[in-house]
Amino acid sequence: MNIEKIKLELKDKSTKDVLEYFLNELHVNIALASSLSIEDQVLADMLYGIKEDAKIFTLDTGRLPKQTYELIEKTNNKYKQKIKVYFPQTKAVEALVNEKGMFSFYNSIDERKECCFIRKIEPLKRALKGIDIWITGLRRDQSVTRDKMELIEWDEGNGLLKLNPLIDWSEEDVWAHIKFNNVPYNKLHDEGYPSIGCEPCSRAIKNGEDIRSGRWWWENPEHKECGLHN
Repeated sequence: MNIEKIKLELKDKSTKDVLEYFLNELHVNIALASSLSIEDQVLADMLYGIKEDAKIFTLDTGRLPKQTYELIEKTNNKYKQKIKVYFPQTKAVEALVNEKGMFSFYNSIDERKECCFIRKIEPLKRALKGIDIWITGLRRDQSVTRDKMELIEWDEGNGLLKLNPLIDWSEEDVWAHIKFNNVPYNKLHDEGYPSIGCEPCSRAIKNGEDIRSGRWWWENPEHKECGLHN
């Protein structure tokens, strides 16, 4: 698949046109990896509008807030579909917790990434088996670690294409779509949480803080990725 050729074909196309191209014109196995973020909820709304049986999956790390689980149910009910849920390997989680305790991820970047690998990266690799293209809700202005990402990228680590349809969207664009289309979203956003992951690793932020500052807040900004999008 020629990435540069696809980029030319999609130049200046709307987000809906981009999604329709990948879902209807390319004969590929494509799926949205949803974290239930506002961006992923927008994409789910668009995808189900284009193809009612569009493939969407999420990762349950075992440490998610109650509001995130509620959102999965609300989304399934609204679109009358089932988001597929992948879980970490039980033995790996048991070994980590029994050896290092419940909160080893606070000790160092390496230990936090170890936890992320067990709870997120390994399940993602299983979820992506057989997938040709995975869709993400990444936006350039989310953080300094994402400002050079493009609409379409080759994911060397997973050996497949990664499609970022909202890469040029602003946070205001995302919320406008959610409000106008009555898209379900995580109620923690109303409590000052712009970015929501595992409960122990997410917090509300203050006015003026970076939108990713509530994730792994004890680390420097340049380290704030779990490894899914490195």
